[in-house]
Amino acid sequence: MIEKSIQRIKNKVIAGQPVDQADVDFLATCQGDPELYDAAEEITRAMTPRTFDSCSIINARSGRCSENCKWCAQSGHYNTGCDTYDLVDEEQCMTEARYNHSKGIKRFSLVASGRAVRGEALKKVCYMLKRVKDEVSISTCASLGLIGREELQQLWDAGVRRYHCNLEAAPSYFGKLCTTHTIDDKIATINEARAIGFEVCSGGIIGMGETAAQRYELAMKLREINPSSIPINILCPIPGTPLADAVPLTDDEILTTIAIFRFIHPTVQLRFAGGRTKLSRDTQLRALHIGINGGIMGDMLTTVGSQIDDDRRLTAEAGYES
Repeated sequence: MIEKSIQRIKNKVIAGQPVDQADVDFLATCQGDPELYDAAEEITRAMTPRTFDSCSIINARSGRCSENCKWCAQSGHYNTGCDTYDLVDEEQCMTEARYNHSKGIKRFSLVASGRAVRGEALKKVCYMLKRVKDEVSISTCASLGLIGREELQQLWDAGVRRYHCNLEAAPSYFGKLCTTHTIDDKIATINEARAIGFEVCSGGIIGMGETAAQRYELAMKLREINPSSIPINILCPIPGTPLADAVPLTDDEILTTIAIFRFIHPTVQLRFAGGRTKLSRDTQLRALHIGINGGIMGDMLTTVGSQIDDDRRLTAEAGYES
């Protein structure tokens, strides 16, 4: 049997061969190894563009969500004190879109609480997104829950070309975090979106009490649905939720996760999302070298995100073009 090594697996990936479960199991034993980080950086440089993919999101509808996701401030099952409103003001949406476009952000997304956005609310969201695309000339995305083909077609007709639906956690762990819907429900929406022609953005949250093996199980499951973009969120424990006292991951646990995600997804946009501002600047910079080549800039729904200008300086230091 050929002995496993980081370099052999790296060369396999750069040659265009996918890693298998045995490769992932071996890489998982290398947590914190600088050789693992350097190899992931080589894959990133060899197989992804040096242009950083930026996006911004706004909370189109907030709070009172019917779903019981244990990590979420917007779930109606928990008392978190988050803002609640039915739909963002149209002119506020336009102002946010114009601002982000002026800052060089490439994508703009409306994200809504609730199991699904349908009916009149969806019509209003589609109208806003069409206005954004027509008047601001920024690419539009949407994250509106577990909607079906009819609703997705309305988004497509409004000019949206990327749909976001996170798997959130490994199949073996998701049921411990949420019981009001399943991973299969999410995959059904993703499959409908892809059938229409959407690019898919789908990732997850790390640091929710899962094992390291379950983080890589999520990465392998994501490979099955083949997203264009994978947001990697780091849990921000929200007071009032069942995960309020979750133990934070160490820097090496986070960096190792990013490195192994890069081995599994060598050409995909790995996108820094919520929670990264808790990391030091040096750790964020290391993550950009290891595999992060996209990011959500600005505020992150119910938690404060990063400053766009600071992100620009950081990504430039990591060698990315805007």
